[in-house]
Formats: sequence, C-alpha cells, structure tokens
Amino acid sequence: MAGIPSAAVAAGGLVGGHGVARWTKKRQLGGAVLAVAGAAAAQQWRQRAGGKAAGALMAAYVAAFAGSHPLAKRVGAWPAVFGVAGVVAAASWAVADRRG
Repeated sequence: MAGIPSAAVAAGGLVGGHGVARWTKKRQLGGAVLAVAGAAAAQQWRQRAGGKAAGALMAAYVAAFAGSHPLAKRVGAWPAVFGVAGVVAAASWAVADRRG
C-alpha cells in the first residue's frame, strides 16, 4: 500500500464499502470493506504524519461514514458518499500525503 496515497485508500474505503453493501445487499460485507480500508489508511497516516494526526483523520473517517447517512436523506446516497469521501480524501492529502 506504500505506493497508493492514503487519500485514495480512505476515499476508496468509503465508496467501496457503500458499493459492496448496496450491490451485495450484505451490509456486513460493506462494513468489512470500510474497516479494512480504514485500518490500512490509519497505518499510512501514522507512518506519514504521526499518531495524533492519524487519530484525527480516523475520527474524520468515522464521522464521514456516520454523517453520510443523514446527508443521503437530503441529497441521495451516492452524492452523499462521494461528498464525504472527497472531504476525507482532501483532509488526508493535506495532513499526510502532500509531505511525500
């Protein structure tokens, strides 16, 4: 995963988790995708920006997942997921990826 920016891993986890859950109709499988990508991103964040930054970015990742649900009621599921994924990707890039 070293060659893949953490911003892409985190955004991919949010989008991929939603897609897997939606297309397989198995929320647990989507949650697994979300969790694996989150753990991979967290490891990269820790290596690139330190523990405090990794904790803050992980909090943003979890908040994005949670926040996408009420946002989806206003704008639709996919726009909500893409929106929060973009925010997390931008934060990840600003905090961890642009240094490398």
